[in-house]
Order: sequence, then structure tokens, then C-alpha cells
Amino acid sequence: MKVKNSILLFLCVLFISSCGKSFDSQEEMTAFITDEDNGYQYKKTVNGVDYTLQYRPTDLLVKQELSDKYTDKQVEDLRKQYGKYIYFNLSMSKNNQELLNGLARDKERFGQMVNDLAFGMEEKVHLFTPKKDTLAMADFIYPRMYGMTDATTLMIVYPRDEKFMQEEYLNFTIEDLGLDTGEIKFKVKTSELKDEPQLRF
Repeated sequence: MKVKNSILLFLCVLFISSCGKSFDSQEEMTAFITDEDNGYQYKKTVNGVDYTLQYRPTDLLVKQELSDKYTDKQVEDLRKQYGKYIYFNLSMSKNNQELLNGLARDKERFGQMVNDLAFGMEEKVHLFTPKKDTLAMADFIYPRMYGMTDATTLMIVYPRDEKFMQEEYLNFTIEDLGLDTGEIKFKVKTSELKDEPQLRF
């Protein structure tokens, strides 16, 4: 009887672990989502420009908001707050540098790209269904790093619209930013967004 119970317990644990991906630390989760095989990160290189699109799970944003001491209710409230949206980090680099580094000598192109990155990404980046229904961007954040990093990185935020989440995948596109790349397109599987990894708080 004990053997049967042990086997049953093992199968239950195996089933639960296969259904939901949960991690004890932010570092473990980050390692998981940066593995392209897991469906949370996508990469392309076009005309020497490296693009990386990474889904940012809700719990990573919750973790940033929590102090050293927190309650279960605070975690629950923050999950509800951040769970209304889906978040992507979009990184772009050329020669392992921020995009602006290569344009420093061309004042006109430099100024145009600064303007696009700081104010115009809702017109350059799009998320839509296979039927071309477009999800309106809720916000985007572009922190100027002034050459301190090896890529230009933005956080792109969209509402977690259940109608869009029912699709098998969503198309994430980036228009040409003046780098002769043409439009860059990623197919994002919604199954991974709905079954996103969590942290064990």
C-alpha cells in the first residue's frame, strides 16, 4: 500500500510540475525564459542588426515592486494589477552596441531615431492576430543608457485582451527604423503567454 501511495504521489508531483512552471528565484526564471526552446524568447539578425524579443512574465514585475518583507495579499494584489497586461522586452543592437552609437556622426538620422525610440514606437511596433486584428499598445518605456549597454532595449506593454489570447499565435512586427532591415516579424505563441512561468513567493 505504501508503495502504491508513493507512486501516486510521484505521479501527482510530476503532473503538477509539467503543467505549471514555477521557480524559487528570479535568476532561475530568467535562465528559463532566455532559452529559446521554451518559447519566451525569439531572435533574428537582419542586415547586421540583432533583434531579441522576450516575453516578461508578470511575476518578474511583481518581484520588482516587493520590499524585503511582504505579505501574500501584497503578492496577490500586484499579480492582479500587472496581470492585466502582457509585457515584452525588445532589444536591438548593431556590432554589439546600442543602435544610436552607429548614428552619432549623422545628426539627422541620430535625431530621427531618438525621436522614434522616445516618442514614436506605438507607430513602429505592432501586435496583431493572423486575421490582422490589431491590439493597441498600452505603453512603452525607453530608458536612455547613453552607450552604457550593448543593446537598445525597450519594454512594450499591451492589454491582456482575452479575445486576442484565444488565437494560436500573435504577430509582433517592428517597422524599419532606418537601418535597411525591412519589417521584422516574430510569431508569438499565445499558449506560452497564458501558461506563463511563476515565482514561488
